[in-house]
Amino acid sequence: MNEGMISKRYAKALLLYAVEQKSEDVIFSEMKKLASAFAGEPKLRMAMDNPMVTATDKMELVKAAVGGKASPALIQFMHLVLKNKREAYLQVIALCYCDLYRDSKHINISRLVTATSVDNTVIEKMKGLLQTIKPGTLEFETSVDPSIEGGFVLYIDTYRLDASVASQLKRIKQRFVTENSKIA
Repeated sequence: MNEGMISKRYAKALLLYAVEQKSEDVIFSEMKKLASAFAGEPKLRMAMDNPMVTATDKMELVKAAVGGKASPALIQFMHLVLKNKREAYLQVIALCYCDLYRDSKHINISRLVTATSVDNTVIEKMKGLLQTIKPGTLEFETSVDPSIEGGFVLYIDTYRLDASVASQLKRIKQRFVTENSKIA
């Protein structure tokens, strides 16, 4: 069995259990923290993969990663994961759970990257535009990347709209090189 299939099955089971326990929102918050902890601290993944680290220590690591106190549903789930020795899949399980939760609640993820910080008026206009394109709740974040030199790059779910100056200059350069190589 591959990692994706195992992780998705565990994530689906956790979502069903969380809905049954009416704690899917709490679990979502914890899984976001856990996925973020895995992304930010590679040694956490190494600890989960290490057979020398006890199940109790792994449970404590997960509790610490989600903020020190885990919900009863997450603790119950972690007991299942540790019992079945699937802790190596925990990072992907957390990511899959977040995806499944967002799908079930019709939540879209969006990120706006600009060369300089933008004011709230621009952010609200962008959110409004995105809401008309993709209905549902919107998780929206902004970030600044001076390397795009101007314009913006907008990510929404799996789509990417690149209206940055750096990309436009790159396209112009490629066109110029292509046209001039035909002349020579």
